[in-house]
Formats: sequence, structure tokens, C-alpha cells
Amino acid sequence: MGRNTQPAHDPAELGELERGILTIVWRLGAVTAEQVREELARPLKDSTVRTVLRRLEEKGYLQHSVDNRTFLYRPAESRQRVAGRAVKRIVDWFCEGSVEALLVGMVDSKMLDRAELQRLAIRIAAAQKAGAAENGAAKRKETQS
Repeated sequence: MGRNTQPAHDPAELGELERGILTIVWRLGAVTAEQVREELARPLKDSTVRTVLRRLEEKGYLQHSVDNRTFLYRPAESRQRVAGRAVKRIVDWFCEGSVEALLVGMVDSKMLDRAELQRLAIRIAAAQKAGAAENGAAKRKETQS
């Protein structure tokens, strides 16, 4: 697979067309430029779509393979990982690095309801438990060495 990328491009710098194409690739998994062009809500030249796909690959969002001279584009990163980078930028810009401040703002603006907060609390507890288990295993291994 070909990949000539910039490390950790800022998702906030993606244009509307780039975001639209990236959404299509995430939804379909592996696509040709022609499939992307057909999925777009507006008519674009094939060369325009190919240029945007190439730029998304250069920025690290896509990778491609070649099948009978046809480029097949796939996501290089999951939607969640890219979203995480975008949220980190928001946290850094608007919340002085505080995820808590972001979450409080989301609760205050009614973006998160009680059920979503409960699900988050469960995921956080599970992540903490997994982290504690990993740390314990690492310490045991260290003392055995």
C-alpha cells in the first residue's frame, strides 16, 4: 500500500469537500475515485476527486493499493481516532487542556444527557480497571527479572 503522509494532520484544517470524501471512505471502507464521485452530493470532475483523494492520503487520512491499475482508497485512521485529534484541538484551544471543562460545557449546553454520562462513567471505570491491571502485570514482570 502506498502512503506518503504528514504525521498527525490537524482535522480542523480539512475543507468541506475533504470531510465529505473522508466520510464516504469511512462509510464504504474501500473505494475507487469513481465510487467517491458517484457518492458525492454535487457533480465534480474525476480529476478533482482524484486530487482530493491524493491530498487526503498525503495528510495521512487515507492509504491506497492498486488493483489492475485502479487505485483503491481505504481509511488510514478510524473516524474515532481523527475525532479524538479534533477534540484534543478544541480542548487545547478553548478549555486550556482540560477535558473536564469540555465535558462540563457539553453537559451545560445539553449535548450530553444523563444516560450518556452514565455510559461514559462505565467506559472510564473500565479503562481505569484495565490500566491498573496492565500496571500490575508490568510491576510483577519487573520484580521477576
